[in-house]
Amino acid sequence: MAVLGIDIGGSGIKGAPVDVEMGELLAERFRIPTPDPGRPDQVIEVIRLIAENFHWTGKIGAGFPGVVRRGIVETAANVSIEWVGQDLATMIEEATGCPAVVLNDADAAGLAEMRFGCGKQFEQENVLFLTLGTGIGSAFFVKRELWPNAELGHMKIRGKDAEQRAGDGVRQVEDLSWKKWGKRLQEVLQVYDAMFNPDAIILGGGVSKKFDKFGKYLKHIHAQILPAELLNQAGIIGAAMAAEESIIID
Repeated sequence: MAVLGIDIGGSGIKGAPVDVEMGELLAERFRIPTPDPGRPDQVIEVIRLIAENFHWTGKIGAGFPGVVRRGIVETAANVSIEWVGQDLATMIEEATGCPAVVLNDADAAGLAEMRFGCGKQFEQENVLFLTLGTGIGSAFFVKRELWPNAELGHMKIRGKDAEQRAGDGVRQVEDLSWKKWGKRLQEVLQVYDAMFNPDAIILGGGVSKKFDKFGKYLKHIHAQILPAELLNQAGIIGAAMAAEESIIID
């Protein structure tokens, strides 16, 4: 079964058709930079263009960087505050003519990684999945069950949101070395580890492919630390999964 998965991010919006049974992209992903400041009308137009690029007429799943319940956006991180209160699922359906399911972007990526990536090995454990991108997205899995809309990137550490200290966006803007950024990330992970006591922490997002550069600086953490296997395809795959399985977050 093929479903169009779309990953809405602060810097880019990308999508591709997904084989939801195999967890694989069926075509090269199509990416468009997120228009500044990421207003609803701007983002919806990009989603329409992505669907048009693939001549799409079937189901669409989309991951959004914020709290999403029943397809309605409740918080907006790294995109315009105008999103709060918007029915994103209905907006996508009206713009594309396709049925749509929407959920938090990190939840989407986590669902994919737990089914098709390194999360497959964890059955009874508690897992914290993080996406390291413009910000820090998070998804909790308690014995493989998703606890949705966990926004740990906004936990205050030294007076700042965690993602403002250790998001990959900060690494790029401040041109941090892998060592300096790794130590910042270590501090964030130590707080998560102490507060939530997960058995494993999986690090996703595009930067996870560089785990060999920064992983050695992630010390004194009780949880097992692993790089994600699906890299930055996880959000697309997980969003498609959610649409196929009609996963609606209440």
